[in-house]
Order: sequence, then structure tokens, then C-alpha cells
Amino acid sequence: MIHSAVMMPPRQTWFRCAVAIPAAAVILTAFADVGQPPPDGSSAAGETTALDPVQVVSFRGRPLFEVRAQLGELTPADRVAAISLRIEKVVQRGKPVLDDIGTEERSRWTEIRVGDEYLMSVTDADAAPTGRTRQQLAADYAVALRAALMREFEGRSTQGLVLGAAITLVATAVLFIVLHYLNLLAPRLRTAIRDAGVRYIRSARFRGADIVPLRSIAEILVQISRFLQVLIILLASLVYLEIVLSAFPWTSELAGQLLDAVTDAFSMVVEGLFGYLPTIFYIAVILFVTHYLLRFARIFFIALSRGSVSIAGFYPEWAMPSYNILRFLTYALAAVVIFPYLPGSGSPAFQGVSIFLGVLFSLGSTSAVANMVAGVVLTYMRSFRDGDRVKIADTIGDVIEKNLLIVRVRTIKNVEVTIPNAMVLNNHIINFSACARDKGLILHTTVTIGYDAPWQQVHELLKAAAMRTTSVLADPAPFVLQTALNDFHVSYELNAFTDDPGRMAITYSELHQHIQDEFNKAGVEIMSPHYVAARDGNQATIPDEHLPSNYNPPAFRILPVPAADAPVKG
Repeated sequence: MIHSAVMMPPRQTWFRCAVAIPAAAVILTAFADVGQPPPDGSSAAGETTALDPVQVVSFRGRPLFEVRAQLGELTPADRVAAISLRIEKVVQRGKPVLDDIGTEERSRWTEIRVGDEYLMSVTDADAAPTGRTRQQLAADYAVALRAALMREFEGRSTQGLVLGAAITLVATAVLFIVLHYLNLLAPRLRTAIRDAGVRYIRSARFRGADIVPLRSIAEILVQISRFLQVLIILLASLVYLEIVLSAFPWTSELAGQLLDAVTDAFSMVVEGLFGYLPTIFYIAVILFVTHYLLRFARIFFIALSRGSVSIAGFYPEWAMPSYNILRFLTYALAAVVIFPYLPGSGSPAFQGVSIFLGVLFSLGSTSAVANMVAGVVLTYMRSFRDGDRVKIADTIGDVIEKNLLIVRVRTIKNVEVTIPNAMVLNNHIINFSACARDKGLILHTTVTIGYDAPWQQVHELLKAAAMRTTSVLADPAPFVLQTALNDFHVSYELNAFTDDPGRMAITYSELHQHIQDEFNKAGVEIMSPHYVAARDGNQATIPDEHLPSNYNPPAFRILPVPAADAPVKG
């Protein structure tokens, strides 16, 4: 296929069969002789101009002739299209046309002909920029055309096709060997890099602190080796395609286009990279300052969290959340500063994408932002800490994680409950561990005892049961409150201190067991559910093992009613 393109410098590759011949453009600057049509098929007379850009006639991806000027109504691009069509027709005639290529003199131009067929014209104006006469330039063009057609016909011959197939087979074998050994040696190279890193590479240190640790340096070298492996594979594949496509005349133009596309893209990337270096330097400085500013800030806040450094009114548990907030704000500020230096940041497309992402974030992150704000508020409220036993709404358990979005609680049934911070902030929070660390948590339970049991005895029995319980503290001592005088019994509330709120359920269970044991030993009935204290003919509710061996349920007593006139005794 023949095409026109803006003139580019010819590229030479080691695998091409011949060197492309740079040629000068053909510009018709004179009118046709009387009785002759204007050169290049122009249908109207006109003056030659040299104001249009240079156009190139190419054949199979190789430049042949240059066309510089407009002739009459024909632009350089129109003239190139006409010449290309004539060359295509000449190729269809086969190898004999090689002997028919020649030049023919006219009064104002020199024609290049293939036998009786007109191909193109060369004028004095065409030859002037090259420093040659039009006859010499036309002869050069004829030689270039003959060489291009000869390559074409040789490639189409049986010998050329066999040679192309052989080149393809050899190139395929070489590519297979290269890829095979590359994939075989690359893992060994990475293993050797890691071993060498352990033996010879030292961590980058600054005043005793690791700036870039040993493992990171070795991993960087490993990633570089991976990049080189991929680069070699791509280059080998490109060279393979270039060789195979160049081996046949029908695909040789594709080879040139492929090489041009890759080299143009590479040149564009390299030029853009070098042109962007000053801006990259600014971004690198901003990132460097941001990184080490946060690094020093982290050291300071870690010292605050450990108590090595103290600030009045600033609690240690605020340290790391405050550092996270500072880090977020610092990164946001760095992004704002870096934004103008990003490539294409001022383009409408970039700004449109930024606005679109901003709208998406605003619409889709309402609840997330609410949870973040609630997380910050909860942090500085100091409502609870990790490990505290809390009650949030209807959930009771130990706090195992809290962050800017959620609080995770593990219940006493070993179930993890995730609660959004916004919900936590909107509900009351009961912290069983807050005072247990210093003053102790009061566990309380209520029993009801009949009026026939002395309250002093009930108090002693309840306190004795509390002191037998494992997690109950002796100091402060347990105490009893009489909370109600009911119709059939008295309500006694036992209060006992513990410093282990995590065992609340077990402590309550053990305390209730000891209360039952103490009251049964003393022969005092627990009136829950309530019983009438004064009764006859009923079995006592005390377990049998605590009753006397000769115990019998009391019988009903029937007493005579005294007469109305009987004297009163006493």
C-alpha cells in the first residue's frame, strides 16, 4: 500500500534489507507544452507555489519522492495521491517494468516514465532546493523507483518467499530461546538478589533510625528486576514482529508503521518525562517534607501515648487518634499543594473528572462522614477504651476495636457486634470498667426474706455470701440496703465491690450460689416467689439436706375460741 505523509527523517534498522533512499520533492513550476497535458494530471494551467508543507511519496513504508509545491489546483497531497496510484498500476505489470523505467526531457520539466506510461514530472524548481539539476534529480528518482520495485519483485518470487519463511522460523526459534531462558533465569536472579541483600546490603540509617530498611531495599531491587524482565520481553517481541513483517513485501509497510508507532510513543514519553522533570522535582520535595514531617509527628505522639511526654489536659489515649487526624489533614494539604503541578490539571477534562468524583463522594459518603465525625467526638469524649466492658443500647460486651467508622464489641456469648459510631453517639453508653479500675464496680442483687427473720441475721448472711465470692473485694466491704417493706416480705439489696467487670456474669452466678448456701444453712427461707410467713401444714422451702433429720412438716393447729364472757387471762 502506498500512502502520503508529512516528511519525517528516514529510520534505518539492522534487520531491513536495504537503506531507504531519501529523495527530493517534485514541484511543477511551469505550464505544459502546447498540445501536452499539464504535469501530474492537472487539468488547468497555474503557477507553482512552494508554500505548502512537504509531502512524501512512500512505497511499502519507505520514502521515495518529495512533493513540495502546489501546481495549479493540485495540492501537494493531491499530487502525491496521483503518483501513488500510478506506481500501484506499474507494480501490477510485474518484473519486466524494471527495464522500462527511464526519463524523458520536455521543455520545462523532465518526465519519469515506465515505458509509454507517464509517472511524474521534475522541474527546475524541484531541483533548486537540492542543489542539483532537474535531469540529475529525475535520474535519482528513477534509480530509487527501480530499487524499490526490484525489492518488491524479489520478495514476491519463490526464492524471496522461501527466504522470508526461513527468516520467520529462525526469528521464532530465537524468540522462544530468549523467552525460555529469561523465564528460567529471572527467578534465580531474584533469589540471588534477596540473598545478596541479606549478606551485603545495609539499611539506610539516619541517626540510628532506619530510613529505608534492609527488606525494602532488597524488595526494590527485586521489583526492578521484574520490570527489566517485562521490558526485555516487550523489546524481544517488538524485534520479532519487525523482522517477521519485514520478511514479506505485503507486510513490510506494517513493519515500518509498527516501528514508527513505538519509537514515536517512546520519544513522546521521554520528551514528556524530561519536560516534566522540574515539576516532578517540586512534587518530590513536597512528598519528602510531608513524609518526614509525619514521621517526626508520629514519634512525638507515640511518646504522648506511652506517657514519656505529657501535656496538661491531654490524655494519653488521645495521642494516636490525634495523630491520625493530623496525618489526614497533612495529606489533604499536600494533595492541594501538589494538584496544580499534576499534568493536565488545568484541562477541562481533568477538572470535569474532579468535579464528578467530588459529587460522587459527597452523595455516597454521607453516612461515612457522619460516622467519622462521631468517631472523632467519641474519641475526645473518652466514653470507653479498648477492653472496657460496656453496654451500648441493648448490647453488653467488651470493646475489642474502635476506629473512625465503627465500634466492635464482643458479647459474653462470644458474638462480635459491629456498631456504627453515629449509632453509638446517639445512644447512652454504660461503661462498667471506668470506675472499676480505681474505685471498684458495685455488683448488686436483691432477695426477699420474710418478716419473721431478723434483719440483722439477713445482713450477716448476705455479707458472708459476698465474701465467699471469688471476684468480690474485701475492701471496700460489702453492704446491704433494705429497699422495700412489701406485703409479705422485706427486700434486701446486697452490694459488693469488684475490680474485674469482665467476669460480671460469672461473679453474679457465684454470688447467688453462695446466698442460697448461707441462707439454707441458717434455716432462713428466701421468699422469692413470696410465701406467707405464718402458715401451717406446709413443707419448708429449705433443701432437705439442711433440715434436721427428725423434721416433720408442721400440722394445722385447731384452737378453741374462748367464750365472750370468759375471763381474760393475765
